[in-house]
Amino acid sequence: MSAATATALPSSPDGGDIPVLDWQGRAVDCGACPHAALRRDGGCEPGRSCMQDAYARRIDRFFRTHPELANEHLGHPYFEVRAIAVRYADVFRLPALMDDPDETVRLHLALRLPQRQLMLMREDAHREVRIRVAQCLAVDQIASMLHDEDYHVRATVARRLPEALLPQMVSDPDLMVRREVARRVQMPALLRMTSDREAEVRRIVAERLPPALLDTFVHDDDLLVRWEVAGRALPAVLEKLIHDAEAEIRERARARLDQWQGEDQPEHEHG
Repeated sequence: MSAATATALPSSPDGGDIPVLDWQGRAVDCGACPHAALRRDGGCEPGRSCMQDAYARRIDRFFRTHPELANEHLGHPYFEVRAIAVRYADVFRLPALMDDPDETVRLHLALRLPQRQLMLMREDAHREVRIRVAQCLAVDQIASMLHDEDYHVRATVARRLPEALLPQMVSDPDLMVRREVARRVQMPALLRMTSDREAEVRRIVAERLPPALLDTFVHDDDLLVRWEVAGRALPAVLEKLIHDAEAEIRERARARLDQWQGEDQPEHEHG
């Protein structure tokens, strides 16, 4: 950068090193701003609080101070201005942006839309928007997204879905989703996940399954699954695990069995 160019770029009053430029990469022109009068009264400041700036934080400071101006900038050509204006605009003006071409705008929109309009965004083209919808949708409506094509969306659904509906997701094709399901689903559906093809899921199941049912994991291929069982199982299962092929499992099972046997010993009075 030449010395002349460096001099031409204003410094940032907020202490950052981000140049004070508008969204088209030009120097901010306060004279061309429709809100130029605000600067005379200290209502805005280039490089700190400015809706012309390309930097989102400075745009947000402007609308945070002047939320009443947000409505008139919902159609601004710069997506950051539209996205931040959505945070402060009147709710009844927001549905018009449901088809905004930028997903950042729609992400912010999903945080504020009433449930009736939010339902219409369940099939948004961008997965991040649908994740946001799944986070904000009313619990009694979340089941409508459990078959979303994206596993991140379905994982979000699995974290919020009412427990009574979780059995519908125990066979989801994605590991991340089944992990979330295994953490929350109750019996007897939890028992169906003992044969999951992924050890990560079976480990979670082994942590939550009633001890009386842990026998199903005695010969599991995964060492960590058997390790979890050895720390929770009843004596009948522990008797099998003390013969496990792995020394770590045998030792853990023996320690657990000794604990059980110690608890079963009657107390003796000493005279």
